[in-house]
Amino acid sequence: MHTVFTNLIKMDVTDIGNREEGKLKRRKPSSGKGVLLTVVRTAQQTKVRFLHAAFDATGEYFLAGDHHGNIYAFDISRNRFHLVQKTGQACTALALSFHRSAEFLVALVDNTIKCFDQDTKQMVSWMRGHEGAVSSISIHSSGRYAVTTSSDTAQLWDLDTFQRKRKLNIHQSVGIQKVFFLPLSNNILSCFSDDSIFAWDSNTLVCEYQLPVPESGPRLFYKAFAVTQDGKSLAAGGRSNLLHLWCLESKTLVKVIQMPTQVRTVRQLEFLSDSFDGGSNQTLGVLSQDGIMRFINIHTSKLLFHVGSHNTVINTVTISPTGRHVVAILDNGSISVYSVQSLTEDLNKPPLPQVAVVSDSAANQAPSNLKVKFDMIQRPATHTGPPKRVKIRAPAAGPAVEDKENQLPGGLNKTRLLGLLKTFGEYPGKYRMFVWRSLLCLPENYAAYSSLTDKGLHSAYLTLHEKYPIKSQKLQRGLQRVLSALSHWASIFGEVEYLPLLAFPFVKLFQNNPMLCFEVVATVLVNWCQHWFEYFPNPPLNILSMAENILAHHDKELLQHLVDCGITSQLYVWPLLETLFSEVLTRDEWLRLFDNVFSNHPSFLLMACVAYLMCCREPLLLCSQKEDFEYFFHHRNNLDMEAMIKDAYRLMIKTPADIQPMRLLSDVTPLTKGQYPVFNHYPEFIVEYQNREREKIRQQEMEYLEERQEVMTLRKDLVAQQSEEDAYYVQQELLQKAEEQRRNILAQEEEKLTQQRKNLAAMKRELKAKELQMLDANRRRLLQHQQDLQVSQIRRLDQEITRKMDIREQETAAAVQDLDIRQMELEVQRRQLEQELCKEQLRIERQVEDVRMKRSDGEKRNMQEVEGFPAAEARQLGTDRNWQRDAAAERLQHADGELEKRRRTLAGGDRLMHTPRNVAGQEWDEVVYQTGHIVKQQQSRPAADTIVLVPLLKNSPKA
Repeated sequence: MHTVFTNLIKMDVTDIGNREEGKLKRRKPSSGKGVLLTVVRTAQQTKVRFLHAAFDATGEYFLAGDHHGNIYAFDISRNRFHLVQKTGQACTALALSFHRSAEFLVALVDNTIKCFDQDTKQMVSWMRGHEGAVSSISIHSSGRYAVTTSSDTAQLWDLDTFQRKRKLNIHQSVGIQKVFFLPLSNNILSCFSDDSIFAWDSNTLVCEYQLPVPESGPRLFYKAFAVTQDGKSLAAGGRSNLLHLWCLESKTLVKVIQMPTQVRTVRQLEFLSDSFDGGSNQTLGVLSQDGIMRFINIHTSKLLFHVGSHNTVINTVTISPTGRHVVAILDNGSISVYSVQSLTEDLNKPPLPQVAVVSDSAANQAPSNLKVKFDMIQRPATHTGPPKRVKIRAPAAGPAVEDKENQLPGGLNKTRLLGLLKTFGEYPGKYRMFVWRSLLCLPENYAAYSSLTDKGLHSAYLTLHEKYPIKSQKLQRGLQRVLSALSHWASIFGEVEYLPLLAFPFVKLFQNNPMLCFEVVATVLVNWCQHWFEYFPNPPLNILSMAENILAHHDKELLQHLVDCGITSQLYVWPLLETLFSEVLTRDEWLRLFDNVFSNHPSFLLMACVAYLMCCREPLLLCSQKEDFEYFFHHRNNLDMEAMIKDAYRLMIKTPADIQPMRLLSDVTPLTKGQYPVFNHYPEFIVEYQNREREKIRQQEMEYLEERQEVMTLRKDLVAQQSEEDAYYVQQELLQKAEEQRRNILAQEEEKLTQQRKNLAAMKRELKAKELQMLDANRRRLLQHQQDLQVSQIRRLDQEITRKMDIREQETAAAVQDLDIRQMELEVQRRQLEQELCKEQLRIERQVEDVRMKRSDGEKRNMQEVEGFPAAEARQLGTDRNWQRDAAAERLQHADGELEKRRRTLAGGDRLMHTPRNVAGQEWDEVVYQTGHIVKQQQSRPAADTIVLVPLLKNSPKA
């Protein structure tokens, strides 16, 4: 990527980088390209994309915003640039204020619009209110108002106060494509996704007018719009290579321009202004899906020049108000500024003289060796595209002239097409419609066709659906539209009864392009239906006679059979012609047949009718009834289509000249460009007479309907009045009957009320007695329930006492056993302690005896030592002896304490043996006390409610 940017910089490309101002590298535009300068911006080895641009009123100064949120100003005349603002967000639209030149509006990705001042770089205002991204900003020529557009709404702002004046909300299913101010007026034009266009007054917001949605032709799905500087013309385009040119003064579609086949979708439209056109711009720039913007002349529909290519794809284009510069934002994010003067330089040159200069290399050279030098000539400015150099060639020979006559529109050759048709029997299905359009040389007169469809539905076909019902509503409307256009073109077609049958197969085939369908049917009527209407309203007897003569020459037997059965050509030829074989052939067979019909002389259709009869001669010879023949020529039959077409060609060759229809039928004459020719090959007096009669009948019918409507109205009024009177009397009778019924009902209700009151009093008495009985029964039931509760409580107490007594006995027995064991253990311990005490006493007595003996021995030795030691040592020795004696006394005292403690332990074991018996005695006394208390309570109650309870005290310790 870095290498690519380096290469771009080497090509006189200005890389502004991170600079805030600098000089542009302006260059002289090369011939044919017209690029004045190219600007890119790289930051940290990555390319920053420019998104939108906007010119000021001078046309020499424009702003451009990149996806980093930087807004740069580029001055083309001074060849400089500078950074004017850092928004921090990518912009979705830009516009410069015409009222205050230093201010500009920028729409950001957060759905807001900000106004900045270029000089101070300060934000002037911040406008909020859009819920979607703002796609365009349109500023009024006065600079006071602005309209901002998003996909869901459009808002009108006052740029003096920056307050929102109005808001246009629409239904979600109909999106807004664009809303903008019309130049030199106070009207606002709003364009919606359903191709509807409205004009509103910016002050009152009252709808001024609406452009009619084209009913005919393919729908364009408008996406791009452009208005001339005088505000009189509007160009609109969308998902098609067609452009609609509207006249806003007359509110009509004045022209449909078809772009080249490379254009499939129109992304942007811009008018290129000129200093000498007075605001009625004639050059329109069309940016298509391939990234190339083609500039055409809207009057001549010629391509003048183009900018961009497949290598330099253009995203958006901004044209200066003066028409001098074109700023293109390329797909790679760079900006290219084109000079319109350089692009149109070759167009403005005067044409060179279209002459051939003959030069001889030698004076004495033979005439046969003359060399012709052809000068290069240039097309005038009115021709398409860049000037092409062509050579003036000498006239071709006779065969070349004949081949020129065979050339068809679209570069096809009729001779080669016939060879292809004879080889394969049909044209390729993919290219059939294109071949037919070329063979018939359809003029595609959009304006003339629009003028016919603008007249609406013809009165003769308002009720077409009743006579010819079609399941598809789209086909029904298409057939009705084509027949109405034909009737507006020639009045006889409103009287021809078989015209719907003749036109229906073409309507079904061209249902997506009604204009081509109209022109195909019109071409067929003009060429293949020659002399059909001379005997109107009767069938064309002259044409039928031709077919009968051909059949008589080639198959006399079949013709004689038809004559013998009383079948005329009106029955066996006319049904095929008036329906163009659509009733007797399948779709593929019909297409193959008309591949050959459109490629040959109009007489081929008559030959095809005779060939059909000859191919079906066997089943026809078997028919004898008229109903069978009628059924045969109105239904499909088994047919060898290839053999039928071969027979048709054979009949064209072998038919004698005296009965050959070619001598009476002229060659195919295509419709003229611009306007359709006048069709008057019919008895006008009959058609006019029928029209007058039909109009007279229609007028009488209208008068009859009006009188009938008046009579019906009077009858309705009379019937309504009579019904009102009848209803009044009936209502009065009903009211009287209702009053009597209400009186009877009232008397019956009073009787019922009296009876109900009696029944209610009896029920109250009965209920009172039942209530007393229930109260007495409830009292008895409550007493019984209380007695049952007390009995059950006593039983539970008795059971609880018995259970506790059993538990106490078990616990007492276990405690007695434990005490016995414990007593035995204590007895054993007591005896062991006594033995130990005895032993300890004996040991202590021995120790005491030893001590005493030692004391006496010590005293003796002390005495001896005292006598032998000094006084100090004797005192010390006496002290030691005293200490030993005190220690021995303490040990004796401790031993006596241990003996006393053990004696108390033995005494406590004797008391523990008597403890369980004392406890069992206390619990039994408590049980006896509670039982006696319950018995006393029962004895205190009345004799009737007293139940004598005799507790069964079993297994008591005292029992």
